[in-house]
Amino acid sequence: MHSSVIVTLMAVLLAACNKQAPADRPTSATTASTVNSAAGQPAAEEVRAIAKDAYIWGFPLVENYKTLYQQAIDKGGPNFHAPLNAIGNSANVATPKDTAIITPNSDTPYSFLWMDLRAEPLVLSIPAIGDKRYFSVQLVDLYTFNFDYINESVTRSKAGNFLIAGPDWNGEAPKGIDRVFRSETPFAYALMRTQLFDPNDLDNVKRLQGQYKVQPLSAFAGTPAPPAAPAVEFPPYDAARANGSEFFSYLAFLLPYAPMNAEEARLRERLAKIGVVPGKPFEPDALSPATRQALQDGIRDADAELANFVATQINTDKVSSADLFGTRANLKGNAMYRFAGAKQGIYGNSASEADYQAYFVDAKGEALDGAKHDYLLRFPKDGLPPTNAFWSITMYDGKTKLLVDNPLNRYLINSPMLGSLKRDADGSIALYVQNAPPGKDKEANWLPAPAGPFYVILRNYSPKAEVVDRTWKRPPMEIAR
Repeated sequence: MHSSVIVTLMAVLLAACNKQAPADRPTSATTASTVNSAAGQPAAEEVRAIAKDAYIWGFPLVENYKTLYQQAIDKGGPNFHAPLNAIGNSANVATPKDTAIITPNSDTPYSFLWMDLRAEPLVLSIPAIGDKRYFSVQLVDLYTFNFDYINESVTRSKAGNFLIAGPDWNGEAPKGIDRVFRSETPFAYALMRTQLFDPNDLDNVKRLQGQYKVQPLSAFAGTPAPPAAPAVEFPPYDAARANGSEFFSYLAFLLPYAPMNAEEARLRERLAKIGVVPGKPFEPDALSPATRQALQDGIRDADAELANFVATQINTDKVSSADLFGTRANLKGNAMYRFAGAKQGIYGNSASEADYQAYFVDAKGEALDGAKHDYLLRFPKDGLPPTNAFWSITMYDGKTKLLVDNPLNRYLINSPMLGSLKRDADGSIALYVQNAPPGKDKEANWLPAPAGPFYVILRNYSPKAEVVDRTWKRPPMEIAR
């Protein structure tokens, strides 16, 4: 998950118990009002119901915009990487000092590319990675659908040039293009992961990252560039405002760049009833107190429904995190899945690319807490996670959602470390998940936990079929005896 950029659902819940053409230059969605309490506005009960559905459906869009703004627009901000249509590399993996992204992946250094595809497509060039090192380019549209991937199964370990086009491009791919990918939105994200084998491997990862290249199609083909797309006035992202009634201001700003799908026509009509109109300003302060309260109540209702979904579907393993991410076709219009995915860990991979299994509770269903118990995670001799690439088990603090500081500077245990792990006499591998050191004889298998609430994420990159179809069962998190 982005860690890009990854949000942990449990912590959030505990705290919360006809195609639209892009506008040339939308006015900032936080400057004026088109909605007031005049006659003709829906009753508070209807506003509340619409706000609930709008928040469930629209939260992924606004959360996606947060990352776009921070990484590609806010040049003075701490999370800026590169402007639109340029690649930014992060040649390191996350540590507890990295606080901008919660539930971070500490397996693969990232490269970031936010794409503005309005004027013309972009061409992304990938070097020859080889078949030993995992890499992927996750292509995400503004809705947060993973519309495709560039990975080893596409490149076949060879260098290649890949054209990424927006919804309005109707041209022909020139010679030298290996494949064309289409985004249904004119702004899109390419999130690149490059596996790091160990700390001594970092220079190799940097070398590969330096070979990722992006250029406009006209530059690649040597043809005249088309006219530039109109400038966009991106409203500054403010978390406090985005998590209140001004959420709808951001949503109104984004709608022109989210071409409407037929399945959303009725929802768009309902949005207009509360004044959320594509590209038109929306100002909650101009609404009546009753209407503002109804908007807030709708948001609370959405969070309550999410809490119930987590308790009855995710925590009971009826729905896995792998179900929450994918293409529009895969998700089949399930707005709650997209909502839960954006809350749990925006930019989660599709099931075929990576599998995520979370440990929030122990084998008895009790929340994990390093101040109360030591835990044991035991993999049988032939029961390690089946993978075509690699797997990792990462520890997170339940309060901060960040990696856990510890004397070993060890934040995860993964398959590249298997040679250093100790096996029991029967060939099984026992991982000691606890706060206090388990002793020198067990230290190699120790995954340090905080002295308090925590959770663990099992990630599997390029999982085998038995992981995806859940034939393989993960071991339970047992309380150590």
